[in-house]
Amino acid sequence: MHEPLTAAEYTAIARTIELPTNAFIDGSFRPANSGKTFTTTNPATGELLAEIAACDASDVDFAVAKAKAAFDDGRWHLLSPGERKGVLLKFAKLLEDNRHELAVMESLDSGKPVRECQTVDVPDTIHTIRWHAELIDKLYDNTAPVGSKALTMVVREPIGVVGAVLPWNFPLLMLAWKIGPALASGCSIVVKPAQETTLTALRVAELAHEAGIPAGVFNVVTGSGKGVGEPIGLHMDVDMVTFTGSTPTGRRFLRYAADSNLKRVVLECGGKNPAVVLEDAEDLDLVAEHVVTGAFWNMGENCSATSRLIVHSSIKDELLERIGAYMRDWKTGDPLDPENRIGALVSKAHFDKVKSYLDDVKKENLAVAHGGETQKGIYVEPTVVDGVTPSSRLFQEEIFGPILSVTTFNSLAEAVALANDTPYGLTASVYTGSLRKAIKLSREIRAGVVTVNCFGEGDATTPFGGYKESGFGGRDKSIFAHDQYTELKTIWIDVSERSVDETVR
Repeated sequence: MHEPLTAAEYTAIARTIELPTNAFIDGSFRPANSGKTFTTTNPATGELLAEIAACDASDVDFAVAKAKAAFDDGRWHLLSPGERKGVLLKFAKLLEDNRHELAVMESLDSGKPVRECQTVDVPDTIHTIRWHAELIDKLYDNTAPVGSKALTMVVREPIGVVGAVLPWNFPLLMLAWKIGPALASGCSIVVKPAQETTLTALRVAELAHEAGIPAGVFNVVTGSGKGVGEPIGLHMDVDMVTFTGSTPTGRRFLRYAADSNLKRVVLECGGKNPAVVLEDAEDLDLVAEHVVTGAFWNMGENCSATSRLIVHSSIKDELLERIGAYMRDWKTGDPLDPENRIGALVSKAHFDKVKSYLDDVKKENLAVAHGGETQKGIYVEPTVVDGVTPSSRLFQEEIFGPILSVTTFNSLAEAVALANDTPYGLTASVYTGSLRKAIKLSREIRAGVVTVNCFGEGDATTPFGGYKESGFGGRDKSIFAHDQYTELKTIWIDVSERSVDETVR
């Protein structure tokens, strides 16, 4: 069902696809109040894709007012759980029906390989919506053990209007991670997609409305961080902001909350994620395959990317040799060709940032084990850099590109110290043949997700988020994601005999 098409078929879809250009507010597309637009281009070719509505605070005010009205009159959250579930399942079916269009649109807008969009991003987006839809009528409220003189109910209520501010690296999937639990909980939402990757959020909102999600419940306001993101963060009628993106921008949303209505803020921010390979790792071919996938999937533009290989010195050379062998399958080129697994970086500005780390490799006289070159346009080859020390920028900073740094260790304690030598704590991977060591390292590495003998982020059932500067306030995915989109209310009912007697009199 999600097998990739041919390059010719994807190209044909790209030629005929109708790209959305306006914000989606209160059930319909509308231009920015100012009439202004911004340009979105295809990173792979530099060609113009569309002129998108450049919204500002007045558009945010309008969208939030419509979202609040939709919430206040209960047109969504007062539907029965089964009714909301039915609408979301229809929504998922429409996403399924339009999967090829969404995959091509995502690839054109972001530079991502269309094969990854078709086989990972789109199906995971659909699954996320379905999973949270199915959860709606399976979440029970509670009673508290308060004795015979009172009845106490602890109930969940939707938090209200949610502002969802998205990153540019996984536009569809991050949208689903936010709107799945938010809509399932009964909230209204105002989405701000990244300016670099706006298109699929607009199309998804249109499909959601077609599925039966009422006008005003799902809105998409397009534009810059200053023009749209900041007004959402400061808005007095936005009850919560959920944000995925850089740690500096996440800090801004905490300040916006403090300066406005103390809205709830949930942040999923950067990562500098280690893959720790012990000398007793049982299958170095498997390790190499997972490390390569972790480092170079989505061009390394991934907050959970394995950007640091921390490997025992006794097996480093052998592992690097096997990593090089697996890298041969990671071809760089036209994202619409399903044979390519590395596409263009998202923008020239980001390309320049990633290239600056390649320049550091030369300045620090580090050894390039594999790759290390750029290609015409804004393409960077998958690169492995050996001999990186903890003082290097390559070890400490989130590159967000296809560059893997290699550092060795000689003891378990040193491995843990190196893994934790970062202000981030999003994900980590541990490779070992010892169950005892696997458990020990999984507990001692300070990260929100630790995988053993594989790279991954879990699935829809598992929470995703980080420690330290990688996260704040909650988790994406799983049943736990619903907690952040709801308020807990205690209802205490006095049923004591005195109360009954007084009522009778």
